[in-house]
Amino acid sequence: MSFFQVGRSPNMTNNSKVLALKYRPQTFKDLIGHEEIATSIYNSIKINRSANAFLFTGIRGIGKTTFARIVAKALNCENALENICKKKCNHCDQIANSSHIDVLEIDAASKTGVDDVRELIEFSRYPPTVAKFKIFIIDEVHMLSKQAFNALLKTLEEPPKYLKFIFATTEVKKIPITVISRCQRYDLSRVKSEELFVYLKNITIKEKKDVEDNAIKLIVKLSEGSVRDALSLLDRAIISSNENSLKFEDAQKIFGYVNKSAYIELLEIIFLGDEEKIIDHYRKLYDSGIEPNLFLNDFLEVLYFVKNISYIENGGNNFSLNDSDYKKITSLSKKIDPNALLLFWEFTLKTLKEINIVANPNLLVEMFLVQLTYLKEKNVIKNDQQNKINKTSLKNIDLKNNINKDAINQIKNVTQEEKKIEKKNTLEINNLEDLIKMCFEKKEMKLKYELENNVNLVSFSNMNIEISFNDKLNKSFVKDLSEKLYDWTKNRWLISFSKEKGEMSEKDKKNILKKKDIKEYESSNEFKNLLKVLPDIELIDIEKNYD
Repeated sequence: MSFFQVGRSPNMTNNSKVLALKYRPQTFKDLIGHEEIATSIYNSIKINRSANAFLFTGIRGIGKTTFARIVAKALNCENALENICKKKCNHCDQIANSSHIDVLEIDAASKTGVDDVRELIEFSRYPPTVAKFKIFIIDEVHMLSKQAFNALLKTLEEPPKYLKFIFATTEVKKIPITVISRCQRYDLSRVKSEELFVYLKNITIKEKKDVEDNAIKLIVKLSEGSVRDALSLLDRAIISSNENSLKFEDAQKIFGYVNKSAYIELLEIIFLGDEEKIIDHYRKLYDSGIEPNLFLNDFLEVLYFVKNISYIENGGNNFSLNDSDYKKITSLSKKIDPNALLLFWEFTLKTLKEINIVANPNLLVEMFLVQLTYLKEKNVIKNDQQNKINKTSLKNIDLKNNINKDAINQIKNVTQEEKKIEKKNTLEINNLEDLIKMCFEKKEMKLKYELENNVNLVSFSNMNIEISFNDKLNKSFVKDLSEKLYDWTKNRWLISFSKEKGEMSEKDKKNILKKKDIKEYESSNEFKNLLKVLPDIELIDIEKNYD
Protein backbone atom coordinates (compact mmCIF):
# COMPACT_ATOMS: atom_id res chain seq x y z
CA MET A 1 0.00 0.00 0.00
CA SER A 2 1.40 3.39 -0.99
CA PHE A 3 0.64 6.65 0.80
CA PHE A 4 1.07 9.83 -1.20
CA GLN A 5 1.92 13.04 0.65
CA VAL A 6 1.62 16.37 -1.06
CA GLY A 7 4.07 19.10 -0.10
CA ARG A 8 4.12 22.80 -0.92
CA SER A 9 5.81 23.79 -4.14
CA PRO A 10 8.96 25.81 -3.46
CA ASN A 11 7.94 28.23 -6.21
CA MET A 12 4.55 29.00 -4.66
CA THR A 13 4.66 32.18 -2.60
CA ASN A 14 2.04 33.05 -0.02
CA ASN A 15 0.69 35.87 -2.22
CA SER A 16 0.16 33.55 -5.20
CA LYS A 17 -2.11 31.22 -3.24
CA VAL A 18 -5.86 31.31 -3.58
CA LEU A 19 -7.57 32.88 -0.57
CA ALA A 20 -8.96 29.54 0.67
CA LEU A 21 -5.38 28.25 1.10
CA LYS A 22 -3.74 31.53 2.06
CA TYR A 23 -6.11 32.09 5.00
CA ARG A 24 -6.52 28.46 6.04
CA PRO A 25 -6.58 28.34 9.87
CA GLN A 26 -3.40 26.97 11.46
CA THR A 27 -4.38 26.97 15.15
CA PHE A 28 -7.54 26.59 17.20
CA LYS A 29 -7.70 30.38 17.68
CA ASP A 30 -7.85 30.92 13.91
CA LEU A 31 -11.06 28.88 13.56
CA ILE A 32 -14.39 30.72 13.35
CA GLY A 33 -17.82 29.43 14.31
CA HIS A 34 -16.60 26.39 16.28
CA GLU A 35 -15.04 27.90 19.42
CA GLU A 36 -16.73 25.47 21.83
CA ILE A 37 -15.49 22.39 19.93
CA ALA A 38 -11.99 23.85 19.65
CA THR A 39 -11.87 24.57 23.39
CA SER A 40 -13.12 21.08 24.26
CA ILE A 41 -10.49 19.32 22.13
CA TYR A 42 -7.65 21.59 23.26
CA ASN A 43 -8.48 21.01 26.94
CA SER A 44 -8.58 17.22 26.45
CA ILE A 45 -5.11 17.31 24.82
CA LYS A 46 -3.78 19.60 27.54
CA ILE A 47 -4.72 17.16 30.32
CA ASN A 48 -3.60 14.17 28.21
CA ARG A 49 -7.10 12.67 27.86
CA SER A 50 -7.65 12.94 24.13
CA ALA A 51 -9.82 10.37 22.33
CA ASN A 52 -8.48 7.38 20.38
CA ALA A 53 -10.47 8.47 17.32
CA PHE A 54 -12.08 11.75 16.28
CA LEU A 55 -14.96 12.09 13.81
CA PHE A 56 -15.69 15.48 12.20
CA THR A 57 -18.93 15.83 10.21
CA GLY A 58 -20.57 18.70 8.35
CA ILE A 59 -21.22 20.27 4.95
CA ARG A 60 -18.50 20.90 2.37
CA GLY A 61 -15.98 23.64 3.13
CA ILE A 62 -16.89 23.93 6.81
CA GLY A 63 -13.38 23.04 8.09
CA LYS A 64 -13.34 19.28 8.69
CA THR A 65 -9.90 18.56 7.19
CA THR A 66 -8.53 21.82 8.61
CA PHE A 67 -9.76 20.78 12.06
CA ALA A 68 -8.14 17.37 11.60
CA ARG A 69 -4.74 18.93 10.81
CA ILE A 70 -4.97 21.34 13.73
CA VAL A 71 -5.77 18.43 16.09
CA ALA A 72 -2.81 16.50 14.64
CA LYS A 73 -0.57 19.51 15.26
CA ALA A 74 -1.90 19.92 18.80
CA LEU A 75 -1.14 16.26 19.57
CA ASN A 76 2.43 16.38 18.21
CA CYS A 77 3.47 20.02 18.69
CA GLU A 78 6.56 20.55 20.86
CA ASN A 79 4.90 23.65 22.33
CA ALA A 80 1.36 22.26 22.67
CA LEU A 81 0.96 23.26 26.30
CA GLU A 82 1.97 26.81 25.39
CA ASN A 83 -0.96 27.03 22.93
CA ILE A 84 0.37 25.48 19.73
CA CYS A 85 3.26 27.00 17.89
CA LYS A 86 3.58 30.45 19.22
CA LYS A 87 7.14 29.27 18.79
CA LYS A 88 7.45 27.43 15.47
CA CYS A 89 8.38 23.74 15.48
CA ASN A 90 9.20 21.24 12.72
CA HIS A 91 6.16 19.08 13.40
CA CYS A 92 3.57 21.82 12.79
CA ASP A 93 5.12 23.09 9.57
CA GLN A 94 5.35 19.58 8.10
CA ILE A 95 1.78 18.69 9.14
CA ALA A 96 0.47 21.92 7.58
CA ASN A 97 2.28 21.00 4.34
CA SER A 98 1.06 17.36 4.43
CA SER A 99 4.65 16.13 4.51
CA HIS A 100 5.01 14.76 8.06
CA ILE A 101 6.28 11.17 8.16
CA ASP A 102 4.06 10.20 11.11
CA VAL A 103 0.88 12.02 10.06
CA LEU A 104 -0.66 10.33 7.02
CA GLU A 105 -3.60 11.83 5.11
CA ILE A 106 -5.62 9.22 3.22
CA ASP A 107 -8.40 9.77 0.71
CA ALA A 108 -11.01 7.09 1.43
CA ALA A 109 -12.53 7.59 -2.02
CA SER A 110 -9.47 5.95 -3.60
CA LYS A 111 -8.65 3.56 -0.72
CA THR A 112 -12.01 1.89 -0.15
CA GLY A 113 -11.21 -1.82 0.05
CA VAL A 114 -10.61 -4.12 3.00
CA ASP A 115 -7.09 -4.90 1.74
CA ASP A 116 -6.19 -1.20 1.92
CA VAL A 117 -7.38 -1.01 5.52
CA ARG A 118 -5.52 -4.23 6.47
CA GLU A 119 -2.29 -2.73 5.15
CA LEU A 120 -3.06 0.42 7.10
CA ILE A 121 -3.53 -1.59 10.31
CA GLU A 122 -0.32 -3.50 9.62
CA PHE A 123 1.51 -0.19 9.14
CA SER A 124 0.06 1.12 12.41
CA ARG A 125 1.91 -1.57 14.42
CA TYR A 126 5.14 0.39 14.08
CA PRO A 127 5.60 3.29 16.53
CA PRO A 128 6.09 6.85 15.28
CA THR A 129 9.49 7.76 13.90
CA VAL A 130 9.94 11.32 15.18
CA ALA A 131 6.65 12.49 16.72
CA LYS A 132 4.75 11.62 19.88
CA PHE A 133 1.78 10.10 18.01
CA LYS A 134 1.27 8.33 14.71
CA ILE A 135 -1.91 9.84 13.24
CA PHE A 136 -4.09 8.67 10.33
CA ILE A 137 -6.34 11.36 8.85
CA ILE A 138 -8.98 9.67 6.65
CA ASP A 139 -11.01 12.10 4.53
CA GLU A 140 -14.51 11.15 3.24
CA VAL A 141 -14.38 8.09 5.47
CA HIS A 142 -17.96 7.13 4.52
CA MET A 143 -16.56 5.86 1.19
CA LEU A 144 -14.93 2.85 2.86
CA SER A 145 -16.58 -0.51 2.20
CA LYS A 146 -18.49 -2.41 4.87
CA GLN A 147 -15.69 -4.99 5.10
CA ALA A 148 -13.13 -2.20 5.49
CA PHE A 149 -15.08 -0.69 8.39
CA ASN A 150 -15.32 -4.10 10.07
CA ALA A 151 -11.55 -4.52 9.77
CA LEU A 152 -11.07 -1.18 11.56
CA LEU A 153 -13.34 -1.89 14.52
CA LYS A 154 -10.92 -3.65 16.87
CA THR A 155 -8.07 -1.23 16.21
CA LEU A 156 -10.38 1.75 16.78
CA GLU A 157 -11.54 0.47 20.16
CA GLU A 158 -8.13 -0.53 21.56
CA PRO A 159 -5.39 1.15 19.52
CA PRO A 160 -1.74 1.34 20.68
CA LYS A 161 -1.07 4.33 22.93
CA TYR A 162 0.87 6.08 20.18
CA LEU A 163 -1.90 5.76 17.52
CA LYS A 164 -4.75 8.21 16.76
CA PHE A 165 -7.41 8.21 14.04
CA ILE A 166 -9.08 11.38 12.72
CA PHE A 167 -12.04 10.90 10.36
CA ALA A 168 -13.82 13.52 8.23
CA THR A 169 -17.08 13.03 6.34
CA THR A 170 -19.95 14.90 4.72
CA GLU A 171 -22.31 11.90 5.00
CA VAL A 172 -22.18 10.57 8.53
CA LYS A 173 -25.32 8.43 8.00
CA LYS A 174 -23.33 6.12 5.72
CA ILE A 175 -20.89 5.25 8.51
CA PRO A 176 -21.83 2.14 10.56
CA ILE A 177 -23.03 2.98 14.06
CA THR A 178 -20.46 0.54 15.46
CA VAL A 179 -17.70 2.78 14.08
CA ILE A 180 -19.33 6.04 15.22
CA SER A 181 -19.68 4.69 18.77
CA ARG A 182 -15.91 4.18 18.94
CA CYS A 183 -15.18 7.80 17.94
CA GLN A 184 -15.48 11.15 19.66
CA ARG A 185 -17.93 12.82 17.29
CA TYR A 186 -18.03 16.55 16.52
CA ASP A 187 -20.73 18.02 14.24
CA LEU A 188 -19.47 21.21 12.61
CA SER A 189 -22.46 23.46 11.92
CA ARG A 190 -22.69 26.13 9.23
CA VAL A 191 -20.88 29.31 10.16
CA LYS A 192 -23.31 32.08 11.11
CA SER A 193 -23.75 34.81 8.53
CA GLU A 194 -22.63 37.61 10.84
CA GLU A 195 -19.40 35.82 11.81
CA LEU A 196 -18.63 34.98 8.19
CA PHE A 197 -19.26 38.59 7.17
CA VAL A 198 -16.76 39.92 9.74
CA TYR A 199 -14.22 37.27 8.69
CA LEU A 200 -14.47 38.20 4.98
CA LYS A 201 -14.42 41.92 5.79
CA ASN A 202 -11.11 41.50 7.65
CA ILE A 203 -9.65 39.57 4.71
CA THR A 204 -10.57 42.35 2.25
CA ILE A 205 -8.78 44.81 4.54
CA LYS A 206 -5.66 42.61 4.65
CA GLU A 207 -5.79 42.23 0.86
CA LYS A 208 -6.24 46.02 0.52
CA LYS A 209 -9.40 45.61 -1.53
CA ASP A 210 -12.35 47.99 -1.30
CA VAL A 211 -15.40 45.73 -1.32
CA GLU A 212 -18.87 47.08 -0.54
CA ASP A 213 -20.59 45.57 2.50
CA ASN A 214 -23.60 44.55 0.37
CA ALA A 215 -21.26 42.65 -1.97
CA ILE A 216 -19.78 40.78 1.00
CA LYS A 217 -23.30 40.02 2.26
CA LEU A 218 -24.18 38.58 -1.15
CA ILE A 219 -21.09 36.32 -1.00
CA VAL A 220 -22.07 35.21 2.51
CA LYS A 221 -25.59 34.35 1.30
CA LEU A 222 -24.33 32.38 -1.73
CA SER A 223 -21.79 30.45 0.38
CA GLU A 224 -24.59 28.98 2.59
CA GLY A 225 -22.37 28.91 5.67
CA SER A 226 -19.35 27.28 3.99
CA VAL A 227 -16.11 29.14 4.73
CA ARG A 228 -14.23 27.65 1.76
CA ASP A 229 -17.08 28.54 -0.63
CA ALA A 230 -17.14 32.09 0.75
CA LEU A 231 -13.38 32.52 0.25
CA SER A 232 -13.54 31.04 -3.26
CA LEU A 233 -16.39 33.40 -4.22
CA LEU A 234 -14.54 36.38 -2.77
CA ASP A 235 -11.41 35.36 -4.67
CA ARG A 236 -13.39 35.09 -7.90
CA ALA A 237 -15.06 38.47 -7.36
CA ILE A 238 -11.78 40.26 -6.63
CA ILE A 239 -10.05 38.74 -9.66
CA SER A 240 -13.01 39.50 -11.96
CA SER A 241 -13.08 43.15 -10.91
CA ASN A 242 -10.84 45.40 -13.01
CA GLU A 243 -10.11 47.75 -10.14
CA ASN A 244 -9.28 47.34 -6.45
CA SER A 245 -12.92 48.07 -5.60
CA LEU A 246 -15.94 45.79 -5.90
CA LYS A 247 -19.47 47.17 -5.91
CA PHE A 248 -22.67 45.26 -5.18
CA GLU A 249 -23.91 45.64 -8.78
CA ASP A 250 -20.64 44.20 -10.10
CA ALA A 251 -20.89 41.23 -7.71
CA GLN A 252 -24.43 40.54 -8.93
CA LYS A 253 -23.23 40.38 -12.54
CA ILE A 254 -20.23 38.19 -11.67
CA PHE A 255 -22.32 35.60 -9.84
CA GLY A 256 -25.38 35.84 -12.10
CA TYR A 257 -27.50 36.78 -9.10
CA VAL A 258 -30.93 38.30 -9.65
CA ASN A 259 -32.20 40.81 -7.12
CA LYS A 260 -35.20 39.84 -4.99
CA SER A 261 -36.96 42.96 -6.27
CA ALA A 262 -37.30 41.32 -9.72
CA TYR A 263 -39.18 38.38 -8.20
CA ILE A 264 -41.31 40.68 -6.04
CA GLU A 265 -42.33 42.66 -9.12
CA LEU A 266 -43.11 39.41 -10.97
CA LEU A 267 -45.35 38.25 -8.12
CA GLU A 268 -47.27 41.53 -8.25
CA ILE A 269 -47.81 41.14 -12.01
CA ILE A 270 -49.05 37.56 -11.52
CA PHE A 271 -51.74 38.74 -9.10
CA LEU A 272 -52.81 41.43 -11.56
CA GLY A 273 -53.27 38.69 -14.18
CA ASP A 274 -51.35 40.30 -17.06
CA GLU A 275 -50.02 37.28 -18.98
CA GLU A 276 -48.09 39.34 -21.53
CA LYS A 277 -46.18 41.24 -18.84
CA ILE A 278 -45.51 38.00 -16.94
CA ILE A 279 -43.86 36.31 -19.93
CA ASP A 280 -41.91 39.46 -20.85
CA HIS A 281 -40.65 39.86 -17.27
CA TYR A 282 -39.55 36.23 -17.01
CA ARG A 283 -37.78 36.27 -20.38
CA LYS A 284 -35.71 39.24 -19.24
CA LEU A 285 -34.65 37.20 -16.19
CA TYR A 286 -33.87 34.20 -18.39
CA ASP A 287 -31.83 36.34 -20.80
CA SER A 288 -29.79 37.65 -17.86
CA GLY A 289 -28.50 34.09 -17.37
CA ILE A 290 -30.70 32.55 -14.67
CA GLU A 291 -31.51 28.84 -15.13
CA PRO A 292 -35.15 27.63 -14.88
CA ASN A 293 -34.34 25.34 -11.95
CA LEU A 294 -32.63 28.18 -10.05
CA PHE A 295 -35.50 30.52 -10.92
CA LEU A 296 -38.07 28.19 -9.30
CA ASN A 297 -35.95 27.85 -6.15
CA ASP A 298 -35.57 31.62 -5.87
CA PHE A 299 -39.31 32.04 -6.52
CA LEU A 300 -40.01 29.66 -3.62
CA GLU A 301 -37.76 31.77 -1.40
CA VAL A 302 -39.71 34.93 -2.25
CA LEU A 303 -43.02 33.15 -1.53
CA TYR A 304 -41.60 32.13 1.86
CA PHE A 305 -40.60 35.71 2.68
CA VAL A 306 -43.98 37.16 1.62
CA LYS A 307 -45.84 34.58 3.74
CA ASN A 308 -43.61 34.88 6.83
CA ILE A 309 -42.27 38.45 6.67
CA SER A 310 -43.93 39.34 9.99
CA TYR A 311 -41.69 36.76 11.73
CA ILE A 312 -38.46 37.85 10.02
CA GLU A 313 -36.18 40.56 11.36
CA ASN A 314 -34.18 42.51 8.81
CA GLY A 315 -30.57 42.79 9.92
CA GLY A 316 -28.26 40.78 12.16
CA ASN A 317 -27.85 37.30 10.72
CA ASN A 318 -30.38 37.84 7.91
CA PHE A 319 -28.48 38.71 4.73
CA SER A 320 -31.20 37.46 2.38
CA LEU A 321 -33.06 40.78 2.12
CA ASN A 322 -31.84 44.34 1.77
CA ASP A 323 -33.82 47.22 3.30
CA SER A 324 -35.64 48.07 0.05
CA ASP A 325 -36.76 44.47 -0.60
CA TYR A 326 -37.82 44.09 3.03
CA LYS A 327 -40.15 47.11 2.73
CA LYS A 328 -41.58 45.93 -0.61
CA ILE A 329 -42.33 42.43 0.72
CA THR A 330 -43.86 43.83 3.92
CA SER A 331 -46.20 45.99 1.84
CA LEU A 332 -47.07 43.18 -0.60
CA SER A 333 -47.80 40.66 2.17
CA LYS A 334 -50.61 42.88 3.46
CA LYS A 335 -52.36 42.75 0.07
CA ILE A 336 -52.12 39.02 -0.67
CA ASP A 337 -54.27 36.23 0.71
CA PRO A 338 -52.04 33.71 2.59
CA ASN A 339 -54.10 30.84 1.13
CA ALA A 340 -53.01 31.85 -2.37
CA LEU A 341 -49.37 31.86 -1.30
CA LEU A 342 -49.66 28.35 0.13
CA LEU A 343 -51.29 27.17 -3.10
CA PHE A 344 -48.48 28.81 -5.12
CA TRP A 345 -45.92 27.09 -2.88
CA GLU A 346 -47.40 23.64 -3.53
CA PHE A 347 -47.69 24.25 -7.26
CA THR A 348 -44.07 25.49 -7.48
CA LEU A 349 -42.82 22.37 -5.70
CA LYS A 350 -44.82 20.22 -8.12
CA THR A 351 -43.26 22.06 -11.08
CA LEU A 352 -39.76 21.58 -9.64
CA LYS A 353 -40.33 17.82 -9.59
CA GLU A 354 -41.43 17.87 -13.24
CA ILE A 355 -38.70 20.16 -14.60
CA ASN A 356 -36.36 17.34 -15.60
CA ILE A 357 -39.10 15.52 -17.51
CA VAL A 358 -39.47 18.08 -20.31
CA ALA A 359 -36.90 18.71 -23.04
CA ASN A 360 -37.09 22.51 -22.66
CA PRO A 361 -37.48 23.54 -18.97
CA ASN A 362 -37.76 27.18 -20.02
CA LEU A 363 -41.13 26.54 -21.68
CA LEU A 364 -42.33 24.68 -18.59
CA VAL A 365 -41.58 27.70 -16.39
CA GLU A 366 -43.41 30.07 -18.75
CA MET A 367 -46.53 27.88 -18.67
CA PHE A 368 -46.15 27.53 -14.90
CA LEU A 369 -46.26 31.32 -14.46
CA VAL A 370 -49.34 31.61 -16.68
CA GLN A 371 -51.07 28.84 -14.72
CA LEU A 372 -50.48 30.75 -11.48
CA THR A 373 -52.77 33.53 -12.70
CA TYR A 374 -55.62 30.99 -12.91
CA LEU A 375 -54.95 29.58 -9.45
CA LYS A 376 -55.43 32.83 -7.56
CA GLU A 377 -58.75 33.86 -6.06
CA LYS A 378 -60.70 36.80 -7.49
CA ASN A 379 -59.92 39.33 -4.77
CA VAL A 380 -56.48 38.22 -3.63
CA ILE A 381 -55.02 41.71 -4.08
CA LYS A 382 -57.14 43.96 -1.94
CA ASN A 383 -56.15 47.38 -3.21
CA ASP A 384 -58.68 50.20 -3.18
CA GLN A 385 -58.52 50.86 -6.91
CA GLN A 386 -59.47 47.29 -7.84
CA ASN A 387 -62.28 47.28 -5.27
CA LYS A 388 -63.72 50.41 -6.86
CA ILE A 389 -63.57 48.81 -10.31
CA ASN A 390 -65.32 45.69 -8.99
CA LYS A 391 -68.25 47.88 -7.90
CA THR A 392 -68.43 49.76 -11.18
CA SER A 393 -70.49 48.50 -14.09
CA LEU A 394 -68.13 47.82 -16.97
CA LYS A 395 -70.78 48.98 -19.45
CA ASN A 396 -70.69 52.55 -18.08
CA ILE A 397 -66.91 52.99 -18.36
CA ASP A 398 -65.38 54.97 -21.21
CA LEU A 399 -62.11 53.05 -21.68
CA LYS A 400 -60.58 55.69 -23.94
CA ASN A 401 -61.11 58.73 -21.71
CA ASN A 402 -61.58 57.72 -18.11
CA ILE A 403 -58.91 55.15 -17.12
CA ASN A 404 -55.20 54.55 -17.57
CA LYS A 405 -53.43 51.43 -18.79
CA ASP A 406 -53.13 49.92 -15.31
CA ALA A 407 -56.88 50.19 -14.81
CA ILE A 408 -57.44 48.54 -18.21
CA ASN A 409 -55.35 45.59 -17.14
CA GLN A 410 -57.31 45.34 -13.90
CA ILE A 411 -60.62 45.44 -15.79
CA LYS A 412 -59.42 42.66 -18.09
CA ASN A 413 -58.57 40.67 -15.02
CA VAL A 414 -62.01 41.23 -13.48
CA THR A 415 -63.69 40.28 -16.77
CA GLN A 416 -61.69 37.07 -16.95
CA GLU A 417 -62.65 36.21 -13.38
CA GLU A 418 -66.33 36.91 -14.04
CA LYS A 419 -66.26 34.56 -17.04
CA LYS A 420 -64.81 31.88 -14.82
CA ILE A 421 -67.62 32.35 -12.31
CA GLU A 422 -70.22 31.99 -15.06
CA LYS A 423 -68.65 28.70 -16.11
CA LYS A 424 -68.75 27.28 -12.60
CA ASN A 425 -71.11 24.39 -12.12
CA THR A 426 -73.72 24.58 -9.39
CA LEU A 427 -72.25 21.41 -7.84
CA GLU A 428 -70.38 22.10 -4.63
CA ILE A 429 -67.66 19.82 -3.25
CA ASN A 430 -66.27 21.30 -0.04
CA ASN A 431 -64.80 18.28 1.72
CA LEU A 432 -63.99 14.60 1.35
CA GLU A 433 -67.48 13.53 2.45
CA ASP A 434 -69.02 15.64 -0.34
CA LEU A 435 -66.64 14.06 -2.84
CA ILE A 436 -67.49 10.52 -1.77
CA LYS A 437 -71.19 11.36 -1.90
CA MET A 438 -70.74 12.79 -5.42
CA CYS A 439 -68.97 9.61 -6.56
CA PHE A 440 -71.93 7.60 -5.26
CA GLU A 441 -74.48 9.81 -7.01
CA LYS A 442 -72.54 9.69 -10.29
CA LYS A 443 -72.14 5.90 -9.91
CA GLU A 444 -68.34 6.11 -9.87
CA MET A 445 -68.00 3.18 -7.47
CA LYS A 446 -64.35 2.53 -8.24
CA LEU A 447 -63.35 6.06 -7.20
CA LYS A 448 -65.65 5.85 -4.16
CA TYR A 449 -63.95 2.62 -3.07
CA GLU A 450 -60.46 4.13 -3.45
CA LEU A 451 -61.41 7.27 -1.50
CA GLU A 452 -62.93 5.26 1.34
CA ASN A 453 -60.31 2.52 1.64
CA ASN A 454 -56.91 3.59 0.27
CA VAL A 455 -56.72 7.37 0.74
CA ASN A 456 -55.68 9.36 3.83
CA LEU A 457 -56.71 13.01 3.64
CA VAL A 458 -54.07 15.66 4.53
CA SER A 459 -55.91 18.80 3.39
CA PHE A 460 -58.95 19.77 1.30
CA SER A 461 -59.49 23.43 0.28
CA ASN A 462 -59.86 25.75 -2.72
CA MET A 463 -59.95 22.98 -5.32
CA ASN A 464 -56.71 21.63 -3.86
CA ILE A 465 -56.66 18.08 -2.44
CA GLU A 466 -53.56 16.80 -0.65
CA ILE A 467 -53.48 13.11 0.24
CA SER A 468 -51.29 10.26 1.38
CA PHE A 469 -52.09 6.69 0.35
CA ASN A 470 -51.32 3.01 0.88
CA ASP A 471 -49.82 0.49 -1.55
CA LYS A 472 -53.25 -0.65 -2.74
CA LEU A 473 -54.18 2.66 -4.40
CA ASN A 474 -54.82 2.28 -8.12
CA LYS A 475 -52.13 3.91 -10.29
CA SER A 476 -54.69 5.75 -12.41
CA PHE A 477 -56.55 7.16 -9.39
CA VAL A 478 -55.29 10.76 -9.68
CA LYS A 479 -55.85 10.90 -13.43
CA ASP A 480 -59.38 9.44 -13.17
CA LEU A 481 -60.39 11.65 -10.25
CA SER A 482 -59.03 14.81 -11.93
CA GLU A 483 -61.01 14.11 -15.09
CA LYS A 484 -64.24 13.46 -13.18
CA LEU A 485 -63.84 16.56 -11.02
CA TYR A 486 -63.41 18.68 -14.14
CA ASP A 487 -66.51 17.07 -15.72
CA TRP A 488 -68.57 17.72 -12.61
CA THR A 489 -67.38 21.22 -11.62
CA LYS A 490 -65.89 22.63 -14.87
CA ASN A 491 -62.81 23.62 -12.85
CA ARG A 492 -59.29 22.23 -12.74
CA TRP A 493 -58.47 20.64 -9.39
CA LEU A 494 -54.94 20.21 -8.03
CA ILE A 495 -54.39 16.76 -6.48
CA SER A 496 -51.02 16.29 -4.81
CA PHE A 497 -49.33 13.64 -2.70
CA SER A 498 -47.88 14.39 0.73
CA LYS A 499 -45.28 12.71 2.93
CA GLU A 500 -47.49 13.46 5.95
CA LYS A 501 -49.51 10.58 7.33
CA GLY A 502 -52.85 12.39 7.06
CA GLU A 503 -56.18 11.38 8.59
CA MET A 504 -57.26 7.76 8.84
CA SER A 505 -59.24 6.38 5.91
CA GLU A 506 -63.04 6.60 5.86
CA LYS A 507 -63.19 2.82 6.18
CA ASP A 508 -61.10 2.90 9.37
CA LYS A 509 -63.27 5.69 10.78
CA LYS A 510 -66.41 3.61 10.17
CA ASN A 511 -64.80 0.54 11.74
CA ILE A 512 -63.95 2.51 14.88
CA LEU A 513 -67.50 3.84 15.16
CA LYS A 514 -68.84 0.34 14.56
CA LYS A 515 -66.70 -1.14 17.35
CA LYS A 516 -67.79 1.67 19.66
CA ASP A 517 -71.48 0.99 18.96
CA ILE A 518 -70.99 -2.75 19.50
CA LYS A 519 -69.20 -2.16 22.79
CA GLU A 520 -71.94 0.19 24.02
CA TYR A 521 -74.69 -2.26 23.11
CA GLU A 522 -72.85 -5.19 24.73
CA SER A 523 -72.94 -3.32 28.03
CA SER A 524 -76.69 -2.63 27.76
CA ASN A 525 -79.34 -4.53 29.73
CA GLU A 526 -81.08 -5.55 26.51
CA PHE A 527 -78.01 -7.49 25.32
CA LYS A 528 -77.48 -9.02 28.78
CA ASN A 529 -81.06 -10.35 28.71
CA LEU A 530 -80.42 -11.86 25.28
CA LEU A 531 -77.35 -13.66 26.64
CA LYS A 532 -79.46 -15.32 29.29
CA VAL A 533 -81.70 -16.79 26.61
CA LEU A 534 -78.95 -17.43 24.01
CA PRO A 535 -75.59 -17.85 25.81
CA ASP A 536 -73.65 -18.49 22.54
CA ILE A 537 -74.83 -15.33 20.85
CA GLU A 538 -72.13 -13.08 19.28
CA LEU A 539 -72.73 -9.49 18.24
CA ILE A 540 -71.06 -8.79 14.85
CA ASP A 541 -72.82 -5.65 13.57
CA ILE A 542 -75.33 -2.95 14.46
CA GLU A 543 -77.56 -0.99 12.14
CA LYS A 544 -79.17 2.05 13.71
CA ASN A 545 -82.63 3.14 12.67
CA TYR A 546 -83.08 6.89 13.09
CA ASP A 547 -86.69 7.04 11.80
